[in-house]
Amino acid sequence: MAKSGSKTSETVKKVKRILISQPRPESDKSPYFDLERKHQVELVFVPFIKLEGIPAREFRKQKIDILQYSAVIFTSRNAIDHFFRTCEEMKISIGQDTKYFCITEAVALYLQKFILYRKRKVFYGADGTNKSMFEVINKHKENEKFLYVCSENQQDNEIVGWMKNNKCEFQLGFMYRSISNDIKPVMDKSDYDVICFFTPSGVKSLFDNIPGFKQNGTVIGAFGSNTSKAVEEAGLNLEIKVPAPQKPSMCAALDQFLCASLSAKK
Repeated sequence: MAKSGSKTSETVKKVKRILISQPRPESDKSPYFDLERKHQVELVFVPFIKLEGIPAREFRKQKIDILQYSAVIFTSRNAIDHFFRTCEEMKISIGQDTKYFCITEAVALYLQKFILYRKRKVFYGADGTNKSMFEVINKHKENEKFLYVCSENQQDNEIVGWMKNNKCEFQLGFMYRSISNDIKPVMDKSDYDVICFFTPSGVKSLFDNIPGFKQNGTVIGAFGSNTSKAVEEAGLNLEIKVPAPQKPSMCAALDQFLCASLSAKK
């Protein structure tokens, strides 16, 4: 499952197999496949978690009047999906003046699936970090009432803390929850040189399935500050931390890591 050896030897040896704890991209044009060809590595895509929508009848118990909020915060496409699903189930029509604040441009563009993008006010951070999103929110916080759409067990505490400290008027809207998938067969079947996590729930899923998991030199990557914190709190050594300067995505970070590993071998 995990390979033995020191951190140094693991970093310079050739990486052959990388486990991505997300579903396989639907498009053949995904940069992950360019990465696979460029470095001649095998990428194994396995979702560590599955999302379950919170039904409208259960959401109502939160006593949230969605139409009372002039702005909505999204940190993922899943949040967008479940926000509009909830609105549909509750027969709510979102106003034309509603503002949307997104963690990345990719998340913002996903709104086109649900709204006439050009007619709405959509904002996103410059580099995919919470900090860049905060800079955008900060310009509007005085006049907006924010609804932060998130998972029941996976809200970003950094966002919550910033909103409180900066006296933003906001409410958490729990519209979905994450559940651990059965990944034991995948973990038992093969060794992985690198495992990449994207949510704290993904880290939890690993230990739900394999309580005695030992890293033993396997390189760990994490996307997002909360995921990085979950990795470190689980006692794992974190070597690939995303986003970071010149590493806005996990794919870009893996490319740099693999290039550095190749250089170190020479």
